[in-house]
Amino acid sequence: MQARLRAALERAAEIERELADPATANDPVRLKQLGREFAHLERIRRAAAACDKLRDELGQAREVARDSDPELAELARADVATLEPRVELAEQELRRLLVPPDPLDDRDVILEIRAGTGGDEAALFAADLYRMYTRYAERLGWKLEPVSLSEGNVGGLKEVTAAVRGTGAYGRMRHESGVHRVQRVPATEAQGRIHTSAATVAVLPEAEEVDVQIDDRELKVDVFRSSGPGGQSVNTTDSAVRITHLPTGLVVQCQDQKSQLQNKVKAMEVLRARLLDRMVAEQEAERARERRSMVGTGDRSAKIRTYNFPQNRVTDHRINLTLHRLDEILDGDLDQVVEELKLAYRGERSAAEA
Repeated sequence: MQARLRAALERAAEIERELADPATANDPVRLKQLGREFAHLERIRRAAAACDKLRDELGQAREVARDSDPELAELARADVATLEPRVELAEQELRRLLVPPDPLDDRDVILEIRAGTGGDEAALFAADLYRMYTRYAERLGWKLEPVSLSEGNVGGLKEVTAAVRGTGAYGRMRHESGVHRVQRVPATEAQGRIHTSAATVAVLPEAEEVDVQIDDRELKVDVFRSSGPGGQSVNTTDSAVRITHLPTGLVVQCQDQKSQLQNKVKAMEVLRARLLDRMVAEQEAERARERRSMVGTGDRSAKIRTYNFPQNRVTDHRINLTLHRLDEILDGDLDQVVEELKLAYRGERSAAEA
């Protein structure tokens, strides 16, 4: 741990010097990259300082505990009993921070939700999931911007794509990717039978231009008229944009913005995110061949979570977590689920780094 700490502190000092260089200020991409890295290293520096302070206090308390004055020694022993667990917690936090972070964790997110098996009920569930993530973003002070949306027949959503912008968005949401299953009695069910439906969620790290190089010659761009709600620009101008990436066959479209240019910019953001996600998935698949994954590698064919309405239960199958507060979770209170998944993923990474 000491070697990693020394390397982190040396790197922090190096970045400080680079940030003070006028050339860095003239390179926005480099400035953003260094800023992200420095923010993490600064947390390590603060944690190390707090750890050293507590260790010093503990050392002093232990020394006083050997004093010949029994009253003073008794007070010092009480301090020792208080400080020992605090030092242990501080060291655990420092060890956690010293595990090399995933460079994508601080990225914004492209969120995609699609209704799966279950017809109209699946579309209603997709709408529930979209509302859940919208409320979760609101709780954290993030901004959620719809990119494209296709409505179902009874108020549900066939599919929706949105950009989620906020500090650490991908790090917190990355484990939401997968098949989400719901068990409940649909409003249209006259016999009161429980139906099982599903929706898929994809959480993609927003890509920067330096991550994914796209040749314009590899793109086919089509424009068409928007449909659905959206004001006077809908059905009157060819503002909607569909982009096909010819080498991979990936197709993205955006019709949420009023102008064709804005929709093209949004569509390119989604395309870059999907291409980056492909690269990450390939890397994860390679690592999965080398070691068993506790949390999973984003395999979207796998059922990751069940929402059971009759029992007010949510079960995450990857970490065997069951919570009987489905209503609160669907209202965006995802913190406990997210933190448990992060702990499991962090444990896996720590074991791999050991």
